Amino acid sequence: MLLRRVILIVAIIAAIAAVGINIGVVRPKIQQLRDDRDSQRNQKDEYHHELDQTKRTLSLTQAQLTQTQNDLTQAQAARDQLSSKLDAANTQIQDLNDKITKVTTQLHSTSDQLAAYTGTGLTPPQVVALNKQLADTQMALSVANQEKVVLGREVAKLNNQIQLLIGTNYVVRLPASLKGTVMAVDPKWNFVVLNVGENQGVLPQGELLVSRDGRLVGKVVISSVQKDRSIANLVPGWQLGDIIEGDQVIPANPAS
Repeated sequence: MLLRRVILIVAIIAAIAAVGINIGVVRPKIQQLRDDRDSQRNQKDEYHHELDQTKRTLSLTQAQLTQTQNDLTQAQAARDQLSSKLDAANTQIQDLNDKITKVTTQLHSTSDQLAAYTGTGLTPPQVVALNKQLADTQMALSVANQEKVVLGREVAKLNNQIQLLIGTNYVVRLPASLKGTVMAVDPKWNFVVLNVGENQGVLPQGELLVSRDGRLVGKVVISSVQKDRSIANLVPGWQLGDIIEGDQVIPANPAS
């Protein structure tokens, strides 16, 4: 009976020891499994976060691509419209050239007729009629030449717009004879007002050198053009002195 109790106690002690050993072995594994689970959960959350970011980036990129395509389509349409205007202006100039040639021929003919009849038996009404015809022809020639000048400026303006729209390394060239004066200066916003504009051949993005008493003081680039005046911004790095009212401007890139 005593022996049985001893054996039972020993068996119980052995079982307790075995359970303790198993707990000591299993507990780290359980903790490792928990750590692995938490790590996988964190990685899953990170993957979901990265996926959401990628989706947002993709959506933004697609929106930017759509906007770029729309801008390109609008730019091409604007270029085509400007090209059509340019073709029409060139056609008008050609028509004016033909008209000027015709009127000039008529003018010479009228002048020859008047010279031929001078000192002859031409009656006063005939002389008056020839003089009126000569004056009318001269007026028509002057109007045609003025229209040609206006159309020439329009062609230069359209060409400039097309080249700037294309986006090439285009250099805007202004008339070599262009000379202007600084009317006003805004040092806070770094712009000046000039007394020359579209009627003098000024074009947007054209560059002008600013001088005083033959000394260079800066360079400006045209930002806005009106009929007889324009607004220009100071070019950084080119301001060699303070620009003041009365300073002279000439083209930095004159047309040949």
